[in-house]
Amino acid sequence: MRFEADDFRVVERLVRKDLSPEQVTGRLALEGTPVMSHETIYKWIWQDKSAGGSLWKHLRGANKRRRKRYAAKDSRGRLAGKKMITERPAVVERRSRIGDWEIDTVHGTTKAGVVTIVERRSGLVRMGKLNRITKEQTEKRTIGLLLSDKIRVKTITADNGGEFHGYRQLERALDTSVYFALPHHAWECGTNENTNGLIRQYLPKGTPLDDLTQPDCTRIAKTLNNRPRKRLGFKTPNEVYHRLPVVALQT
Repeated sequence: MRFEADDFRVVERLVRKDLSPEQVTGRLALEGTPVMSHETIYKWIWQDKSAGGSLWKHLRGANKRRRKRYAAKDSRGRLAGKKMITERPAVVERRSRIGDWEIDTVHGTTKAGVVTIVERRSGLVRMGKLNRITKEQTEKRTIGLLLSDKIRVKTITADNGGEFHGYRQLERALDTSVYFALPHHAWECGTNENTNGLIRQYLPKGTPLDDLTQPDCTRIAKTLNNRPRKRLGFKTPNEVYHRLPVVALQT
């Protein structure tokens, strides 16, 4: 079947919202709108690029810089008395409820950064600007991001970075339990690792984050929280977290 330019109007609007071709087809199918395959959308995007168009810039890997990875010794601080992930309730692993979060930080080329907190069931993310990635700033910003909804903060899982050594304050302020991944087991916070990869579309590696503002962080989080996810049946994190009805993303 041959598609004309008019057939791609809805598709173009969604691609320009940074949805991948697979997310476009999955979401439109969920909304009951017939659409071409994601392979066809990819071909159309590359044809648009050849013609001087900019749609390709909205693909997730468009600005990705690849580099070799080298093994490095984990020299981050140790903390006595912390609860390890092996002590975490089994229900957290099953993603069967709302309220289990993972926390991490995104670094730039300077001392500024971002704390990211992701809910495991829905993938909903909250982001906070840090002028310096310190224990004190991470603790304060995290509490600020979650306090208004603390009834839905059952657990938080972190890696072993020193910025999370204020975990006891988090537990008291949010009435929650904080657990730590095992050393060198980054995949145990895989939900957040994957989300940070999505955030890098907007905050590429190798760039300073000093001029980034909290409104910038809120805007990026809003974009991601309204982007359909394949693992959610192409619902958005907002729809799953807040139990919202599916609505058209085409406008």
